[in-house]
Amino acid sequence: MGRLFGTDGVRGLANGDLTPELALSVAVAAARVLVESDSSHTPLAIVGRDPRASGEMLEAAVVAGLTSAGANVVRVGVLPTPAVAYLVSQTNADLGVMLSASHNPMPDNGIKLFAAGGTKLPDELEERIERAVEDGHGTIGRPTGAGIGRVNDLLDGAEHYIKHLVSALPNRLEGIKVVVDCANGAASEVAPVAYEEAGAEVIAIHADPDGYNINDECGSTHLDKVREAVLAAGADLGLAHDGDADRCLAVTASGEVVDGDQIMAILALAMRDAGTLTDNTLVATVMSNLGLRIAMKQSGIKLIETKVGDRYVLEALDADGLALGGEQSGHIVMPAFATTGDGVLTGLHLMAQIAASGKSLADLAAVVHKLPQVLINVRVGNREAGAAAPAVQAAVALAENELGETGRVLLRPSGTEPLVRVMVEAETEEQAREVAERIADEVRAASPA
Repeated sequence: MGRLFGTDGVRGLANGDLTPELALSVAVAAARVLVESDSSHTPLAIVGRDPRASGEMLEAAVVAGLTSAGANVVRVGVLPTPAVAYLVSQTNADLGVMLSASHNPMPDNGIKLFAAGGTKLPDELEERIERAVEDGHGTIGRPTGAGIGRVNDLLDGAEHYIKHLVSALPNRLEGIKVVVDCANGAASEVAPVAYEEAGAEVIAIHADPDGYNINDECGSTHLDKVREAVLAAGADLGLAHDGDADRCLAVTASGEVVDGDQIMAILALAMRDAGTLTDNTLVATVMSNLGLRIAMKQSGIKLIETKVGDRYVLEALDADGLALGGEQSGHIVMPAFATTGDGVLTGLHLMAQIAASGKSLADLAAVVHKLPQVLINVRVGNREAGAAAPAVQAAVALAENELGETGRVLLRPSGTEPLVRVMVEAETEEQAREVAERIADEVRAASPA
């Protein structure tokens, strides 16, 4: 078996790569690994899902696996991923399982796991679960009789989560008119209600999931629809979530996209001014635009970089007790209120800053001057050799010397595909493309596909 866990859980084609049998095995292994150090109580697991049709099938398999391992299960139904993490924390559960493929199209699905406290699993625990699945850990020593776990349903999980979100706001949102694109996903019930209860006037679109239309030409990966709706309604802004609502991107009143880098900058400045930005530090990944780095430096805010993936952002936040981090894609983490990226929480705090400042989203986002960014995925025979070749490294060094402080080069072997990713930022798109193509040519020559 190849690597089971990716950067955000187990993901694949539902009933193809991700079968009920695999889901059951992962559930059994996770229950055993996460609670084997404490046999003093019956373990408790929270299980949620997004609205994908395959989620019903996989939920049944996961619940069967957990109960067969002796864990009690509370099903919370269709909820955002961060809501499941929140409920794990609030109920003192030992384990959380979220069935979602996030922004992926409907045929896919995934399994995201949370440890006690609602935190994502470190690499070491994922590796132990993988070994347990490979070794058939779930096929022996199962309990019988009264040792088998029981199943209950929590019907008001969304209400508890919404109450928590609204209570975390520094101020109300009256006077703000917002369009929210729910991606026909897990945000469909929660996001419009949370925004309305916080005081905003809400127009919800793509909030009618049928099991098949999740992320279908809508949500945070397809911003045209929310842009059109904002312009048609004369709204102050638009917000777009993904299938499991752990992302949030925005558009201004004139339809300009505001990405995760700009949202992080807006929140970081607000938190700095409020004295809640721990050590005046923001955490972002290496993929964040150079414009964010420049803006934070000019604002007296330190920026810590991590590898790509919100799990690495979370690790850096936890290691130093920091208060804000995220990704360009719209995963924003505010540890004071959530243990993972939370798109609805992000949307609420973004609007709170608009309301408190009296400024438009466009004015607030202007703090970040985004540099043109060109990304070329180069298919290679050997991704490590392609990235490390002397000629490639020489080309990178030459480019960095040319760009100076007005640009940068990021060369990154893919973690899962035979690709080397060449990303260049420069003052103009033409310059960025010319430099990226030059380096990509060297990568191709060093390791032909």
